[in-house]
Amino acid sequence: MVAAAITLVALTCVAFLVPVPYVTLRPGPVFDTLGDFDGKPMFTFGKGVKTYKTDGSLDFTTVSVTRADSSLSLVDVTRAYLDQDIAVVPHDFVYPDDQSESDAKTEGQAQLTSSKDASRVAALRAAGYTVPEKPVVAGVVKDSAAAGKLEAKDRIVTVDGTKVASSAAVVKAIQTVKPGQVVTVGVDRDGKALDVELTTRPDAQDPTIPRVGITIATTYDFPIDIVNNVGDQVGGPSAGTMFALAIYDRLTPGSLTGGLQVAGTGEITADGTVGPIGGIRQKMAGAAAAGAEVFLAPASNCDEVRGADLHGLEVVKVSTLKDAITDLRDLAQDKDATVPRC
Repeated sequence: MVAAAITLVALTCVAFLVPVPYVTLRPGPVFDTLGDFDGKPMFTFGKGVKTYKTDGSLDFTTVSVTRADSSLSLVDVTRAYLDQDIAVVPHDFVYPDDQSESDAKTEGQAQLTSSKDASRVAALRAAGYTVPEKPVVAGVVKDSAAAGKLEAKDRIVTVDGTKVASSAAVVKAIQTVKPGQVVTVGVDRDGKALDVELTTRPDAQDPTIPRVGITIATTYDFPIDIVNNVGDQVGGPSAGTMFALAIYDRLTPGSLTGGLQVAGTGEITADGTVGPIGGIRQKMAGAAAAGAEVFLAPASNCDEVRGADLHGLEVVKVSTLKDAITDLRDLAQDKDATVPRC
């Protein structure tokens, strides 16, 4: 009987130590976008660019996630589950298809790079600058109409003689013809103008749609030089909104924060739309621990915010960069100003 009891206890202990397929999301560090990152100013501006003094802070927030190649025991997961500031989620939710730690980091860096570009565009446009788009060939499908004719990095200038200023305009222009008809795509390849004739082919799923077999990306002609010095210590797209606010604050007169310590999160697109992110509760907890007073949350995440521990934060709902700028200016004038809240 005693032996059986000892065996049961031993098996129970082993069970609690066996790895389980979950990861944790914990509050991560915050970084002031108006300050330094890894010993350098987070943003540096080109020679001759007029910038303005700022005060307060605009912190971007992070989440500390269990590494893809690490494992958690049942004890680890149980402890985390009992902490309201830690989320426990299935491993596949964060690392789909057995994604490796290296692949996860590469993906995160690609998202960060895209976020840096989008935040620069959105901030510059909000500050009154013109930032033209440039549609470029991102890739060519093997054995497609464009194979051997167009190349990655070709800048698309015209379609059938009509200038196209965006990726959407390229797609729209190509789709004005019927499958089997020829379109002439004018490109700039390393400074040389070329007109390339392509015989369109029917889409595999919808034969009424013409395809030429390219993927299109958008690049930009930036009117001034701005360097984002955030390195590979962080990844993902969720700092975009705070990046954009910092750039805008530096390029426009007057303090955007009025001295407040502001934190926030949110993916951003070039047109200034603020998109949802993961780990909103963990980011709020991290922001509060760092002393934030105001937290900017994407409108799409407000359902997660409601009912959560706000840690004393004033949580402001934002849908666009313009919203965030307006709300911060109002709060800078009056901390009790009426602004949209989650």
